[in-house]
Amino acid sequence: MRDRGTEQVTAESALYVFAVCKLPDPSAFAGLPGVAVGEALRPLRFGELTAIVQTVRAADFTDEAWQARMADRGELERYARAHHDVVSAAAASCPTVPLPMATLYHGEERARQALLDETERFLAALRRTADHSEWGVKVYAAAPAVSEPARTSPEPSAGGSRPTPGAGLAYLERKRGAQAQRERRHEESLRVAEAVDGAFQGLAAAGRRLRLHAPEPAGTSHVQVLNATYLVAEHRAAELEPLTRALRDATGARIDISGPWVPYSFVGEVQ
Repeated sequence: MRDRGTEQVTAESALYVFAVCKLPDPSAFAGLPGVAVGEALRPLRFGELTAIVQTVRAADFTDEAWQARMADRGELERYARAHHDVVSAAAASCPTVPLPMATLYHGEERARQALLDETERFLAALRRTADHSEWGVKVYAAAPAVSEPARTSPEPSAGGSRPTPGAGLAYLERKRGAQAQRERRHEESLRVAEAVDGAFQGLAAAGRRLRLHAPEPAGTSHVQVLNATYLVAEHRAAELEPLTRALRDATGARIDISGPWVPYSFVGEVQ
């Protein structure tokens, strides 16, 4: 549970905050259930900005309840989708700063004051991300071909006699060759990742490299070498697809691009 009021949620109800906006259109949220079915989404004005909020049962967001929900894949997906739907509706209506899931406050006045205290941060984030979207880029290089397992020792000669010096030398050469091949593949993967990242950084206003995903299941032909996200101005979005095609041709790598998304990854970088 994330309690932005810093105290444990113990009252019967709490205020869930989805996003902070400038002049949102109330009709954008019509029909959206939010995270609490039966409770209307509504604007909460603070200074020159507006938060999109919903009253929720505090008992549903205690640390114990939230941890249990996070451990349930179906529940986690449901809450994440509901949160994202509200944030996306806000972003389609006006400049928006998305807040993390389960951002809670104890009542409207407490929420209003806490949000008002962060007005400058929100305004800086809005300036940074206005007319920009987030795009994800994942790069996969060809996986090494499957080969026979390396022997742990030179193969004995016929009749069980000790291996000849030539056989031992050949074994060591095979080991050194395999190691050199692995190092070349690793270096090439790094070059591909740097080339792709550099090209997208040149187009984007900002970029972030994320943790690489776990290897794909055995039998697949690619391994991930870059997992990144970029903040791209809307007027440059049309350049993304041609750039991706050119990089695929130049590197031979598989490059997957996704978006546009609400710029979750860049609203927290404001100084």
